[in-house]
Amino acid sequence: MRPVSVWQWSLWGLLLCLLCSSCLGSPSPSTAPEKRAGSQGLRFRLAGFPRKPFEGRVEIQRAGEWGTICDDDFTLQAAHVLCRELGFTEATGWTHSAKYGPGTGRIWLDNLSCSGTERSVTECASRGWGNSDCTHDEDAGVICKDERLPGFSDSNVIEVEHHLQVEEVRLRPAVGRGRRPLPVTEGLVEVRVPDGWSQVCDKGWSAHNSHVVCGMLGFPSEKRVNVAFYRPITKLKAKPKPRVGRGPIKRLLAQRQQHSFGLHGVACVGTEAHLSLCSLEFYRANDTTRCPGGAPAVVSCVPSPLYAASSGQKKQQSKPQGEARVRLKGGAHPGEGRVEVLKAGTWGTVCDRKWDLQAASVVCRELGFGSAREALSGARMGQGMGAIHLSEVRCSGQEPSLWKCPHRNITAEDCSHSQDAGVRCNLPYTGVETKIRLSGGRSRHEGRVEVQTGGPGSLRWGLICGDDWGTLEAMVACRQLGLGYANHGLQETWYWDSGNITEVVMSGVHCTGTELSLDQCAHHGTHVACKRTGSHFTAGVICSETASDLLLHSALVQETAYIEDRPLHMLYCAAEENCLASSARSANWPYGHRRLLRFSSQIHNLGRADFRPKAGRHSWVWHECHGHYHSMDIFTHYDILTPNGTKVAEGHKASFCLEDTECQEDVSKRYECANFGEQGITVGCWDLYRHDIDCQWIDITDVKPGNYILQVVINPNFEVAESDFTNNAMKCNCKYDGHRIWVHNCHIGDAFSEEANRRFERYPGQTSNQII
Repeated sequence: MRPVSVWQWSLWGLLLCLLCSSCLGSPSPSTAPEKRAGSQGLRFRLAGFPRKPFEGRVEIQRAGEWGTICDDDFTLQAAHVLCRELGFTEATGWTHSAKYGPGTGRIWLDNLSCSGTERSVTECASRGWGNSDCTHDEDAGVICKDERLPGFSDSNVIEVEHHLQVEEVRLRPAVGRGRRPLPVTEGLVEVRVPDGWSQVCDKGWSAHNSHVVCGMLGFPSEKRVNVAFYRPITKLKAKPKPRVGRGPIKRLLAQRQQHSFGLHGVACVGTEAHLSLCSLEFYRANDTTRCPGGAPAVVSCVPSPLYAASSGQKKQQSKPQGEARVRLKGGAHPGEGRVEVLKAGTWGTVCDRKWDLQAASVVCRELGFGSAREALSGARMGQGMGAIHLSEVRCSGQEPSLWKCPHRNITAEDCSHSQDAGVRCNLPYTGVETKIRLSGGRSRHEGRVEVQTGGPGSLRWGLICGDDWGTLEAMVACRQLGLGYANHGLQETWYWDSGNITEVVMSGVHCTGTELSLDQCAHHGTHVACKRTGSHFTAGVICSETASDLLLHSALVQETAYIEDRPLHMLYCAAEENCLASSARSANWPYGHRRLLRFSSQIHNLGRADFRPKAGRHSWVWHECHGHYHSMDIFTHYDILTPNGTKVAEGHKASFCLEDTECQEDVSKRYECANFGEQGITVGCWDLYRHDIDCQWIDITDVKPGNYILQVVINPNFEVAESDFTNNAMKCNCKYDGHRIWVHNCHIGDAFSEEANRRFERYPGQTSNQII
């Protein structure tokens, strides 16, 4: 047969197209999504644990082989495409660094780049199928919206690894059902599966399994438990005499008859962050004999001192372990934040390269929490400042401290603060959020604070007196509610109707800001004393998931400090704004001079929200002399203190120009005070007050020669909410001989080691105000 040439086929095709009506217009819409041409031959599934049915590690089957996707360059747009491939309408998020566990086999795609509108993942740019330089520690996952595409009916696989998974774990106390202090630290292990709660067979149960369970429940460690107390008592009839103790025994036996085993064969290594990552087996529905000769697994956990107090347990005398070398900063909730480590007396951050759940769990347990719920990268908890001490931390999960994990020391060129690592830890359930609520607000984040008081049978809800209620108290209330930080603490709530609740049940509340609940703050107890009566003069809050965090550049203060003798005739404006010592009022104006300690201050905003003045523009005060608006009464305190803390000189500075002087490379300035502009400090920017600006000084005219402490406190009255007030104070050694001044050893409040603080206190001559 003669072969048909290409051009002949083209003519026949053109003729057929002209005769076909479908070629003349767009095809009619179909009710079911058509099979993606680009996805032919590919199958998709979600895998890994712990997860829900609509989230997990993305796996693709190509050429009969299952593989994963690398998280390099992965975005939410790529997640949208993959979720549609899996039969969901869209993505709500994505994960990296093998959050759902590392996969196996090939890594099919790397550097995947999608716009989000593609009909198939094959239409997205990538390095090509099977071409990757990643490991399975970088497997990407997606979190899809729990809404299926209508009529979706292709061959993609949604669930293949296991039809069951451990979704949640709890401890159920074995004796009695009365009210017990929370958190529960000992009991029968129960796991929640799609059908409900089931117990775990204790055959082969090990301390490693208990360690994993305690970590999931927010406890750093486990302890041995008297299993015999929980096992069936076979010789009860042989010894009927001790009738007093049979009440608890009967209750135990009654509960033993209700055993419902759903899980067995649990074998953990002890480093897993979740029970689902351990080797385990579920009983099949047709298994008639379950856990023969065994009993429910029992676990006893050891809470950290912070939570032991709330559970009514005796606070254990912890052995002195030296100073803390790991801390969390910038988190909106307890047990979460940016990881910072102490090295050579200086706090620094951790680079997120190779950051995973094992390393995050070591941090969480070291700080007294459970295992890590999430290992965060990309400065999700805000960017740090200063050194980056560690990179490529590789923990097995058994280390007592992050410093015991293999890691690499890095230089500034290797990593930036945009890659700061963070964690979210598992916390014990304390139930404190059930004892507080908000009413009358426009959203769940604001309202009048109501607390529950009284004992069993006499519980009642009431209000809190607004006297002395401020930002620190509001911070504790928002934390107890699980709503993050406090934007405002209000003493009057006229515009929030309290409904039927009018009784004030708590007054005199005074918090440090670190408490987990208002019960832990000082207050008047059962005696209520309120200066202003009525439900309108009660406490209210406005909470937020983000907050600012100001930090002073302490090295700049040290580098720029000097003394200036300034003529009085140049200080009229400063005197008008009360920037001089009180003795200046009796000076022989305009003759003479004042001696000023001058220095520059550079204030960074490291938080996750802009720092804005509490007062609105309508209440800012215009100062004609300097030609500026005051947006805050006091923005910074400057003090000269003796070694025993006595103040000998002071200065203060109103925020006459709170603005973005400079910002990081990828951040744009937002605030400029010129021409009555908006005032504030953007996240990632800093406000610089140069040493030659009026009031950027302390008047030390009346200070005698000696050894002193220079102290600078930002936002001293807590007028504006911040995520962290512990880093708002700076101290320096200060030596003054009557003519010159030496300022050195400047450091930020808690951002200094205990040993360095001791060295600071032992500075030669600190005990005397005489030059030695």
